[in-house]
Amino acid sequence: MNITVGENPEEVGKSAGKRAAEIINEIIAVNGTANIILATGASQFETLNQLIKENVDWSKVTMFHLDEYINLPESHPASFRKYLRERFLNKVSPLKTFYLINGEENPEEECRRLGNLISEKPIDIALVGVGENGHLAFNDPPADFENKQPYIVVNLDSDCRQQQFKEGWFDSIDEVPRQAISMSIHQILKSKYIICSAPDSRKAIAIKNTIEGQINNLVPASILQTHMNCEIFLDHDSADLLKASL
Repeated sequence: MNITVGENPEEVGKSAGKRAAEIINEIIAVNGTANIILATGASQFETLNQLIKENVDWSKVTMFHLDEYINLPESHPASFRKYLRERFLNKVSPLKTFYLINGEENPEEECRRLGNLISEKPIDIALVGVGENGHLAFNDPPADFENKQPYIVVNLDSDCRQQQFKEGWFDSIDEVPRQAISMSIHQILKSKYIICSAPDSRKAIAIKNTIEGQINNLVPASILQTHMNCEIFLDHDSADLLKASL
């Protein structure tokens, strides 16, 4: 696990976005195409801002979507499909293809559809974040480390829902959905490379437990310790509780 600490979220995002583009370009140079996973949320703002500035041949890239709420229309400000269209897809040249999660109709069928698609396209790089409760994607604690299905229906715990509300995505806590479709832990770990962007003091406890704690499904992101090519990008606030000299 390689850790990079920047001064602030902007610097974190710049470093993470540049590194992601570097890996994508290396994969394209070797394989001719690259398969990526993109996350959403406030922690990814600056990373995506940098990624769209990089010189990448997006026509050779296939993108998968990490997670999405169930029964939330794409028109809603909190929709992660809306987020990816506005912050990424509409700002880069057309991708080879992309697969967004539709949580509005039949979630179990959507999990099967996406699972079949991603099973045919080994993932080269996943861009992820860490939740205040230590979640990875929407795998809240206690996360299922054993489920081998690529996409699963999950229940969102109260801490996760509070985070979404406090970040301003919803007008009230009651509006935050209680379920989502999430990429499973097992599927995320199958990625050849993982770039994790997690700035902000709100993430400090989760980051300490992720990096220095025992691997435990009560801190889902702690499983990143087992990945051979995981790079974590922090700012001074999110790294504040780490014992190691960084």
